[in-house]
Amino acid sequence: MSAYFIASCVFTAHFPELNACIRHYVEKRHKLPVVRCCVPGYRLRHFSGLMPEGPLRIAWESLPDSADFGPGDTVYSLCHNCSAILEETQPQTRTRSLWELVLADADFPLPQYPGREMTVQDCWRAQERRIEQDAVRALLGKMGIAIRELADNFEKTRFCGVSLLRPAPPRNLKLAPRRFGEQAEGFFAPHTEEEQAALMQAHGKQFATREAVAYCHYCLEGLELAGLQAVHLASLLFEPEKNRGYHAR
Repeated sequence: MSAYFIASCVFTAHFPELNACIRHYVEKRHKLPVVRCCVPGYRLRHFSGLMPEGPLRIAWESLPDSADFGPGDTVYSLCHNCSAILEETQPQTRTRSLWELVLADADFPLPQYPGREMTVQDCWRAQERRIEQDAVRALLGKMGIAIRELADNFEKTRFCGVSLLRPAPPRNLKLAPRRFGEQAEGFFAPHTEEEQAALMQAHGKQFATREAVAYCHYCLEGLELAGLQAVHLASLLFEPEKNRGYHAR
């Protein structure tokens, strides 16, 4: 039995420097092999082209595209698409979140953000992952952040930014039909950009705090479109110098 970390193609394309910090942590601290994606050969040239030229792209292209995940293997990820696909294509693996790995690490240098107050945005793609949701809140609390909750939290959430307001990627429907088909009633209908923006703005009106925290890159995109000061949990954990002054924006 082995353990792996999936770096996530989409997350890395959006946050290449942050992802490099995370990869350094899981490789050096936990000795986990890092792969790009949950399935082999997925749009390798496309995502490499989204990386900035230079060391970050070279390091990304040096990673295996995937791995031969087997029964009993534990696969850590911060991509809920990957988790859903593995659960349906490799049900004998154990999928876990990056947040659970960090929370269990007693030596992780948790940054401190005293005086910060944030509303937690749960993700539809992880709505049944209570262990992950609890780990998110535990980490925020340990970093000194006062947590505020939405009415539609935990398993009640129906939010994942604008990703639910456009057709689902064919790969997701093929590899995880339960999550992205059977359990997605009312989602993945096409909306115009104007409709998407209006729905995100309406969602943002229920937040009682200026700042919101997400643990999904799609959720983060939606919260930013809603006009909130939104930050990814990974950034709070691995980019403390950047985020200590975030609330002053």
